[in-house]
This record gives sequence, structure tokens and C-alpha cells, in this order.
Amino acid sequence: MIARLLGLLAMTLPASAAAEMRDYCPDRPGLGTPACTIDRGHVSVELGLADWTLDRQAGERDDTLLLGDLLARFGIGDRTELQLGWTSFGRKHDRDRSTGLRLRESGIGDVTIAVRHNLLHPDGSALSVALMPFATLPVGHEPIGAGDWGAGFRLPVSYEIDETFALEWVPEVDAAVDSDGRGRHLAYGAVAGVAAKLGPALSASLEYQLTRDRDPSGHESQQLGGLSLAWQPRDDLQFDIGANGGLDRHAPDVELYVGVSRRF
Repeated sequence: MIARLLGLLAMTLPASAAAEMRDYCPDRPGLGTPACTIDRGHVSVELGLADWTLDRQAGERDDTLLLGDLLARFGIGDRTELQLGWTSFGRKHDRDRSTGLRLRESGIGDVTIAVRHNLLHPDGSALSVALMPFATLPVGHEPIGAGDWGAGFRLPVSYEIDETFALEWVPEVDAAVDSDGRGRHLAYGAVAGVAAKLGPALSASLEYQLTRDRDPSGHESQQLGGLSLAWQPRDDLQFDIGANGGLDRHAPDVELYVGVSRRF
């Protein structure tokens, strides 16, 4: 169903202009969100091939594996893109370290719909700013799906210092789904980072994320640090790899991921 919808949307996009396209700017990898947008009439398909997270909390060990985390970005205007995201499969393995009891669950994730409108420099150069409202639709089920609809807003900001270094800052506020899958609560936070070009086709990002979650079951803050690498062997193709690490007791211990992005 998702693939059919993506195909129909791609056919309805207007033809691209003859002008030279902007540099390819995928959402992947990293904790943050870029302010750049896809050129009008083009599509970026970005796939998380594998994403593994380890979370050890209060005598329990939780392993979560996501496969086929898909994001499609459609350039519907000179500064505007439509996004559709879906996690096609996920598996969670919980183990009680004191009793040895194990629980394995799997399922599909929810669908995310977003619009990103760039206010300044849609190619991500110089000072680039964008508005990005989004919503999640509960098509999945536990443990991968949230169980109810959610919504949020991001304000991606990036600043290109020179041809090598760039800074990013991405504040976010969410109506996040409650942990019991019924209702919503306030969550907010931000990502700050620095990106560096290591060569003509290789780049790296170092990021920090702080989030505050006011779930009715208990309020908590989480801090994450992330390091990612991206390699673009062609103008319209990128491979990426990354790792995130928890910086406090509430955050997951480690996350490792790998993915690929392609522009059409």
C-alpha cells in the first residue's frame, strides 16, 4: 500500500525545471533534521537498512531492531517538500536479568506525514531556516507502533561557517503519545551539532540531543550524543553509518544504524 501511494505521488509531481539542481541533501544520518529541501519535481527515497538499540534499565535489557525504516521526500515547490515515513518491520527482545525471563515481540511501525517549508536558502547554504510540522498515524502496533496519533513541530536551523564546517540547531515540541498508547502529553527538546566535510564525497557529524518528556507515568529527561558518517559516491546517491550513545541513566545505552539514500 505504501509503495503504491509513493508511486502515485511521484507521478503527480510537476516536471523539474531545466536549471541546475541543488546539491543532494538527505535527512539521513544523525539525530538532527536539515533545513534544506528537495528540488521541485524530484523525490528522495531514504532507507534505514538496519537500526539496533540497546537499553538497560533497572535489571532489564531491551534490544530493538528496526529493518526498512523508509522516508520519501517529494519536492512539491521551490522551497517546500512533502514527507512520508514508515517503519516496515521491527522486533523487540526484552530480558529480565534477574529471572532470565524473555519476551520477544515484532510488528510494523506507524506512518509519519510531514511538510518542510524553507524560509531561507533551501540548498542549506549560509544561514538556512525551515518550518516542519508533522503528524504520526497509528497504523502499526506494539511494540513498534505508538498506539495513538501524535503530532509535533520542528524548526531546523543550519549555518555554513565555511566550505568545511557547518552548525545545526533543531528545537522541537511534540504532542507525544502516552506510554500506555492512549492520549498525548507534552515533550520538547533540541539537537545541536557540527558537521565537517572530510573530503569531496565524505562528511561527518557530531551531535548532542536533550529531550524532556512529561509522560503521565513519569517525567524524565534524556541526553544523547551521536557520531555519523555519510559517503556520496554520486551526486544522487548516499550511504551512511552512525552511532548514538546515552549520556544519562534514562537514555538508551547505544544505537547503531546503517542506511542508504537515493534521489530521483
